[in-house]
This record gives sequence, structure tokens and C-alpha cells, in this order.
Amino acid sequence: MVFSIFRAFFTLLFYTLYPCRIRGKENIPEAPYIICSNHLSWLDPPLIICIFWQRNQVFFMAKEELFQIPIIGFVIKKTGAFPVKKDIADRKAIQQAVSLLKENKVVGMFPEGTRSKTGKLQKLLDGASWIALRSNVPVVPVAIRGPYRLFKPVNVFIGEPMYFKGDKNGKKYSRKDIRDVSESIGEGINRLLENHNA
Repeated sequence: MVFSIFRAFFTLLFYTLYPCRIRGKENIPEAPYIICSNHLSWLDPPLIICIFWQRNQVFFMAKEELFQIPIIGFVIKKTGAFPVKKDIADRKAIQQAVSLLKENKVVGMFPEGTRSKTGKLQKLLDGASWIALRSNVPVVPVAIRGPYRLFKPVNVFIGEPMYFKGDKNGKKYSRKDIRDVSESIGEGINRLLENHNA
């Protein structure tokens, strides 16, 4: 019920006040997969939820402080979000993401870890890479080109799924392995931002 109200409210919002133009819907694979997007605004998570909901519900990883805010914490929990601690390797959050993917769900992440004030993609954290390698599911890069301005279109580009081989026969991944995947994801998002003119 709460999720349906949330989705209906934001669908109307994006249809009227912040109309969005979406390119690349044909690139959305069958679940499970990870959505990795750049992050410009608090409107990004509901925007992605509204874009993908006809195919899949998106379970977002969100900073744990949000869950402590009255009403907001209740609502985001009902939309399927789960908490992650900032600035550390949160094993519990990573395991929860992997478990959701094993259940053929879709996990949404903003691998920059925080919103970009310039609109340019910041250096990605490695959490998404860990999850992609441990779950062995594709990463779908998403680029949101703002800024969000009333009655001005927001452009959203969905890229082709990126596959990273997640089987090393029981061997541990090196820091370089993880970093290489993070850089590849970042390059995928940047290509979407750079190759499309709004």
C-alpha cells in the first residue's frame, strides 16, 4: 500500500513537474541485476524506481541515517530500501544485497556514495564491485542528466548490461580486481553522460 502510494505520487511528479526523457529501456535485462547510477539529487531514487517498476521493484541501498528520520525512514523502508553505513565496508549491507540478488531481485546503488555537487561523476566506491563479483549478476549503468528544474526535462540514459566474471575458483579478489570493476562501471556511466546530447 505505502509503496503503491509512493510510486503513484512520484510518477505524477515526474510526469508534470519534472518530465523525464528515457533512452535505453530496451537494455533492461531480466532480473537479477544491479543498477549503478550517478547521483545528483534526492529525487534520483524515486525517479529510478518509477522508471523500472513495470519490470522490477528496485531495492535501494540507502545511508542508515535516513532510516532514523521520522516518516522518511518509514516510507523508504516500505519501498524496499535497506541501510548501509557510510565510509566503511558494511558487510551486512553487502550480504543483504547479495541475498536479494539470489532471490532474483534488483538492487539499486549510487556507487559515488554521495550526491555530486558539480554534476560530474565522482570516484566510485567499491561496494557495487564487491556485490557484482560475489553475486555474478550484470550491472546496468544509468546516467541521470539534470539538473532538476521545474517543467524542464530530466534525461535518463540506460546502458547495456555489463558483465564481470565472478568466479575465481575460491580465490580471494585482490584490491586491483575490485578497483578495476569499479573503474569499468564508472566508465560505463561516463560514456552515457558524454555520448548523449540533451
